Amino acid sequence: MLAPIAVAFTVGLLGWAYQALKPPPPKICGSPGGPPDTSPRVKLSDGRHLAYRETGVSKEVAKHKIIIIHGFASSKDLDLPVSQELIEEHKIYFLLFDRPGYGESDPDPSRSVKSEAYDVQELADKLQIGHKLSGAALVVPFVHYWWPCLPANLSTEALKKLPMQDQMTFRVAHYTPWLFYWWMSQKWFPSLSLMSGNMSVFCPQDMEILAKLSESPSDGEDKIQQQGVYESLYRDIMTGYAKWEFDPMDLSNPFPHNEGSVHIWQGREDRIIPSQVNRYITEKLHWIQYHEVPDAGHLLAFKSKHCDTILRELVHR
Repeated sequence: MLAPIAVAFTVGLLGWAYQALKPPPPKICGSPGGPPDTSPRVKLSDGRHLAYRETGVSKEVAKHKIIIIHGFASSKDLDLPVSQELIEEHKIYFLLFDRPGYGESDPDPSRSVKSEAYDVQELADKLQIGHKLSGAALVVPFVHYWWPCLPANLSTEALKKLPMQDQMTFRVAHYTPWLFYWWMSQKWFPSLSLMSGNMSVFCPQDMEILAKLSESPSDGEDKIQQQGVYESLYRDIMTGYAKWEFDPMDLSNPFPHNEGSVHIWQGREDRIIPSQVNRYITEKLHWIQYHEVPDAGHLLAFKSKHCDTILRELVHR
């Protein structure tokens, strides 16, 4: 009797493990049972679709064309507080798009840092934005605590500044991504602060901005995760903390003749992206202009004066 019982128990355990580790299939926009595709979309060379939104002045009269890439748990429908005066003065056209798995853009099961860069390039080509790059502004850019270029003491110190639940979540994403869906779904241990209601990751300045944003929520907020939390938020984290195809220190100046510029904007009070990592990167890569904003946190771009300052610096040429 023991052998059949043991077999049945083993089979049941394996079945439970399989279900616990396997994420649900995405609900692709436009597919049977999936959300509708209501936004303009382009079809990429691999068959996927990217949804986009255009705003600002028309593409035909624009002097500056800016592609905005949204961050974690956001979408092309984000509302940046750009002054209309600035838009008209510099004739700025904005192109925003849903990254893979977000909003109305098809998921990409092979998503990587490199593939996302190619998505931007192909989107710009499809919409005939132009091939000339004249600048880039990285606002509180993502940092990878396992970049080979970072001194061990710096990455350890920066990681330890985060809540313990975030440290564990990022370690799971980096070392055992096959466990990530289970980790984010289980109830025994807290996972990511931003998704578990732990607001301690926001500084007082961020909390003020969040309160103001809650007064007039974006129209597209309900669409951010509509194709599945795994294909949007979870895959975002796994992609970010996977092994990258390059090291930041391998990057060379894209504007060797000063025909453009690259900027990093970092809030000094940011509790989500530790400032010392981005500061270290720019100390080594002297061609990046580093702006550390005092009395600002992770959401500095959502304060009108900072948003206008960032854009003015980008289009001043």
